[in-house]
Amino acid sequence: MGDGKQATLGGSEADTRDPDEHATNDFGDELGEHETKGGYNRYDVTSLLQKAVRRSDEECAAWAAWELVRSGYAWNLWDRLALYVVEDLRAGADVVLTIDRYERLATERWDDDGWEGRLCGIHAALAAARATSTREATYANEYFERVAEERAAAREAGREPAHDFPVDDLEPGDTFDVIFDQHTYDGKKMGRDGRYFTVHGARVGPTGEPELSKRWRRRSLALADRSYSDAERSHALAPVDPDDRWAEPEQPGPDDSTNDED
Repeated sequence: MGDGKQATLGGSEADTRDPDEHATNDFGDELGEHETKGGYNRYDVTSLLQKAVRRSDEECAAWAAWELVRSGYAWNLWDRLALYVVEDLRAGADVVLTIDRYERLATERWDDDGWEGRLCGIHAALAAARATSTREATYANEYFERVAEERAAAREAGREPAHDFPVDDLEPGDTFDVIFDQHTYDGKKMGRDGRYFTVHGARVGPTGEPELSKRWRRRSLALADRSYSDAERSHALAPVDPDDRWAEPEQPGPDDSTNDED
């Protein structure tokens, strides 16, 4: 299998095995460059691993991890799994911490190509295959890059772009007016100080703050240097509108301020 096959994504990493080791495959033949014990090209095995993770095929993912580790390519397994968690799994998946833990066990506590290392590799691959797979980050990156190119081409041609970013020109008074607060130059010029940020800019949504968070926020506002009206405190804790997440009413007035805890 030493045919020099290279994976487009995998690049051209050098074979890190000891050239004087003269390892053999399962059939007693001397291993070729980039060959695994089973007689496969390691780039093909890593490609299988990624597609198995993407398609949630646990058995193929487990085998690919085992094959790479036992063949002396544990480093390649961990490198690829680190890529897969950002390229092929849903954002926020806890699996990234699980895989990192198994890698540390395999590489810091045990020999990563020993039986313990093989088990760690299998566990990590199974965790990745069982996680929710999606290529949303990859597609987002690709789409935004192409939109950027389209916007530049449209400006050059003096026309409106066929596609645009999900934001406008980010100017005060437009859709995203609320972003202009004390943290931006325009917001400061508009006189939007800490009060504006507290009442408008710090809101979350659309589910709103959990009850304990609300309690802390109410108490914090009651103890703040500046006083807030009931309307201001109520709005600060109100969830954003799920149908119009950037809409903000006029600034509630500070009259009738109280420092009573809600």
